Amino acid sequence: MSDRTTKQPVRVVVADDSPTARALLVALCERDPGITVVGEARNGQQAIHLTERLRPALVLMDVHMPGVDGLEATKTIMRQCPTPIIMVTASTTSSDVEAGLKAIRLGALQVMPKPVGPGVKGHQQSADRLTAMVKALAEVKVIQRRVRAAATDSRPAVLGGILAVAASTGGPPALGEFLQHLPRDLPVPVVVVQHLVPGFLPGLVDWLRAEVPFHVVQAEHDQPLAPGSVYLAPDGRHLEVTARLRASLSDRPAVDGFKPSASVLFGSIARNLGASGTAVVLTGMGQDGLAGARALYGAGGRIFAQDEETCAVYGMPRVVAEAGIVDRVGPVQELAALVARNLRSC
Repeated sequence: MSDRTTKQPVRVVVADDSPTARALLVALCERDPGITVVGEARNGQQAIHLTERLRPALVLMDVHMPGVDGLEATKTIMRQCPTPIIMVTASTTSSDVEAGLKAIRLGALQVMPKPVGPGVKGHQQSADRLTAMVKALAEVKVIQRRVRAAATDSRPAVLGGILAVAASTGGPPALGEFLQHLPRDLPVPVVVVQHLVPGFLPGLVDWLRAEVPFHVVQAEHDQPLAPGSVYLAPDGRHLEVTARLRASLSDRPAVDGFKPSASVLFGSIARNLGASGTAVVLTGMGQDGLAGARALYGAGGRIFAQDEETCAVYGMPRVVAEAGIVDRVGPVQELAALVARNLRSC
């Protein structure tokens, strides 16, 4: 008998105070034979109770609920019975995105917009995105993590030209922490590929502006990349860096399912800037960034990767580390300190 037929469905608890929204989430989950809803909660307190009692593979939870909201429930679940959590929100306004990002900092793996109902444009796409994320993140092992300083040097690090950062699942808080620990007088621009569901990037930009000591913007085509500024790849467009340190946006096809792609960004730096480029790979699923990091490393650039102990999902950093193309593996704060020391020595 094949693994496909013997694999058990992903057991999910759904929490939403709106009966209509909760029924839609349950129906979309159970439409997929690989998912079964084992519990429904009307508020955060019920979500905590059901998670402790039923031990689901994943919790799908609304951000805003009366009494104990999704943020407080996430905090308690991650402390008492760590479980993969996907937060859903009814809008992509800055305040709702900020709440979702707070949930990620508390331990949730992803924040997504609530799927639209049947008959509404985009229903099938949003439903497919939700169920795919549920099945993918249910496989993630979440634990209470403690930062440790563990790293390995492979060669001397020399920074210059540009700093590129890639992150996916669990990335916003790691990205924020990394940027917070860089020197305020940063002498190079920072370019970022952060995988997000569509519509959440403006909220992430606003959140980062309030969290980090740099000018943070969505990158624009042919925009000069200035030292001390952070440029995020926009939704659905690849970001590349030219030899003259300008942003180049393109609508070419997705690479390994990603658009924007970290490999596209890193590869452009390898071609155009070579050894003056540095890349940092933070938490995330999959292997986006691997091909580009290999090209950059081969061109003399430097590659740093977040360690397993501090990653929400040790996917993207793992494949880079296992490929033997990293100069340093360690916690986010340590990597930022290393970059800062190299900046000061330039």
